[in-house]
Amino acid sequence: MVDHTFMYMNQSTDKPLSNLFHQFGDLCLGVDSVGTISASLVTYVSIQALQPDLVINAGTAGGFKAKGATVGDTFLVSHVAFRDRRIPIPVFDLYGIGLRKAFPTPNLLRTLNLKVKWMTLPTETFMVDVFVVGKLSTGDSFEAPQGKASIIKNEATLEDMEGAAVAYVADLLKVPAVFIKAVTNIVDGDKPTIVEYRQNLTAVTAALGLAVAEVVDFINGKCLSEL
Repeated sequence: MVDHTFMYMNQSTDKPLSNLFHQFGDLCLGVDSVGTISASLVTYVSIQALQPDLVINAGTAGGFKAKGATVGDTFLVSHVAFRDRRIPIPVFDLYGIGLRKAFPTPNLLRTLNLKVKWMTLPTETFMVDVFVVGKLSTGDSFEAPQGKASIIKNEATLEDMEGAAVAYVADLLKVPAVFIKAVTNIVDGDKPTIVEYRQNLTAVTAALGLAVAEVVDFINGKCLSEL
């Protein structure tokens, strides 16, 4: 049964590991420690210390409207891959992409996807999809036009800066991982990415927190095979 879950959220306001880290942020600049290096480190140390049955990586992401994503949608990720580790050598090219499958949770998706929710943003209120499935592309740049080719090749619906790194470490340590991502901005939309991200971050993060709470409630006390 899933008695012990480690949840890594890429928002600095959530600090479930305060007993392991003095400060989850850059000590020199005082900003959030985003990106794949920090994600790998916190995942490795946390798994070693907590020995969880399951890792949940919850956070925000950019979405592609060409793949059906809209602001406020919450996704259960099916696959993760890196978008900016380009190694043009046979086999190493596959290593660089690092395509991995998230732990399948069909019952979780079936149960929670029945709910319809409304998202209120600073400019409008509208219905959003809850717990749809999509592929995630991870990189260390917030905006990287040169990485879009890799994203398209990987058929990604979402992009973030942590997911594939969490998946790599979880796979290395043989711990199943689930990824929950809420869309703050549309990568292939008309609005400037940073402007849209900042405008929607508070509302989307609040909705993400509620979605994650539902996931944890569903998972609690169940065997992995029941998810």
